[in-house]
Amino acid sequence: MQIYECIVSLLSGTGVFIAAMNMMSSNLQKVAGAGMRRLLGKISNNRFAGVGIGAIVTMIIQSSAATTVMTIGFVNAETMNLHQATAIIMGANIGTTITGILASLQSLNLSIYFSFLAFIGVVLMFFKKDIIKNVGGIICGLGMIFIGLDIMSNSCKEESIKSVLKTGLEKMDFPLALLLLGIVFTALMQSSSAMTGLVIVMVQGDSMDMGSALFIILGANIGTCVTALISSIGTSVNARRTGIIHLLFNCFGTTIFTIVIWILKNKIISLLEKITSKPAMQIAWFHVFFNVITTLILLPMINLLVLVACKIIKEKNGKNGESKKPIKAFKYINKRFLLAPDIAAEQIKKEIKNMANLARKNLNRSILELLEQNNEYIEEISAREDLIDFLNIETTKFLVKLTPSINEKTAEDVSKYFHLLNDIERIGDHAKIMLDESNEMRNKSLKFSQEAIDEFNKAYDIIDKLFDLSIKAFDNNTQKGIEDYTILLEKFKNMEKEYVQKHFERLRLGKCSMELGSFYTSTFAHFNSICSHLENIIGSFHAEQEILRNNTFDNNKKGYILVINQNNKTKENDVSTTRKYLSGDNSLSENVEKMNKSIC
Repeated sequence: MQIYECIVSLLSGTGVFIAAMNMMSSNLQKVAGAGMRRLLGKISNNRFAGVGIGAIVTMIIQSSAATTVMTIGFVNAETMNLHQATAIIMGANIGTTITGILASLQSLNLSIYFSFLAFIGVVLMFFKKDIIKNVGGIICGLGMIFIGLDIMSNSCKEESIKSVLKTGLEKMDFPLALLLLGIVFTALMQSSSAMTGLVIVMVQGDSMDMGSALFIILGANIGTCVTALISSIGTSVNARRTGIIHLLFNCFGTTIFTIVIWILKNKIISLLEKITSKPAMQIAWFHVFFNVITTLILLPMINLLVLVACKIIKEKNGKNGESKKPIKAFKYINKRFLLAPDIAAEQIKKEIKNMANLARKNLNRSILELLEQNNEYIEEISAREDLIDFLNIETTKFLVKLTPSINEKTAEDVSKYFHLLNDIERIGDHAKIMLDESNEMRNKSLKFSQEAIDEFNKAYDIIDKLFDLSIKAFDNNTQKGIEDYTILLEKFKNMEKEYVQKHFERLRLGKCSMELGSFYTSTFAHFNSICSHLENIIGSFHAEQEILRNNTFDNNKKGYILVINQNNKTKENDVSTTRKYLSGDNSLSENVEKMNKSIC
């Protein structure tokens, strides 16, 4: 076989191997991915449990990169802290060694039997049931791994390529150069498993000596961090720190092992030969030893790893990372996690909570502007309102993209999210309209009396408590607090009735002008509308009929079709326009009743 034919054959085998790995991994994630993500999401603070879970999940889904990416997603959604994530990453590095052991089985001359699995898998993939299809994909991928390894192995046994590879590696016979080679090729392939398989067949075919192979394997462990680092781009500070911790772990282990092997290379190779006589098995076990020993060394030093990561990637704009003028960007959602629906759904929930807190802050600032008229928060409120509108639109788009890949349970949450986004956005609109009314009052030199200001402050204090209960109920996905909400709402209604009567009395006695009175009643109309939207949020747990009406499962399309009833309401019913009722011929009480009904 000519040299170019050997190279083509080697590359072809590598391609089949990587495709087989991806096929097996993707089908494993379809079969067990949701359960694995739930397992990762429920991790405790026990670091040993974290390592064990990380190793088990990676062994099952056959991808340390997938485990690390999921971990970054959980950290980004704030459902996992850095210490928990570090333990999982350590376990993932141990779990990924199973692929090397699997590849080393090719040296047992059982490839013909393992390769037959590809045919069995293809047969199963013709079945209609998804679970059988996915299992078929797993079996087919496993068989194709050995087909790819066999192609690579046969090409490496040719004398023409042996001499080329040996000559090239002899010229690079320097540990740091071999490390760099492992880093670069693994980063390009984005798979340390593929690099490990390639090295195994080269050593087995006598195209690479064991000393060179060990350094390349060490470099591959650093190269595999590229996937995690890419996935952390655009995520939260802690999510980016998780990617850095993955890199620090492998860099530390690689540094220690490089020094040891550089000094004691012959003794280490002799030790591996005593464990097993087969070179392929020696590399597989070396990969296991590397990750297990590195984990044992660094497991007690998790706090130090987290500290170093925090020093490398620092917080911006203070503790919570919030600037006075918000930037139009997601805080939690990362579009890369559309392939991990459970994580994406958790990110959406966090983003909606973030949006609710933004609306709450805007409402607070608008009340201050309305009552104090000090021009302090005008730009801040406007910028935050733009951010709320942005989050509403972009989160809705993200939900639509996520829809085809969600399961039945997640679909119930997603259906609620569409409505909750609308409620929160409308609360933000009310805050902005109140700011506009404050500006209008300032232009007309109108200001509320101290008695009216005290009444608004007491009423808003209840609104803020209602807001707090609604957010907590949504965040904890619980009905707890609904009883407290009902009591507070009843208190607000009684207070509103009392204050409106007092206001009418002030109008009758001439203590308040009709024009100023319209702003007073308009503000309470805003409060009423906000209470209605908050009631929708806290009452979303009772909206089973709403869920059934707004989503259906299509077995043919294997996804949820969300039917969003657009009410086509526009901002023509902005609360400020309702003040026009006060200029009519009807009585004040009738006008106020009309006004309250007109608020959406």
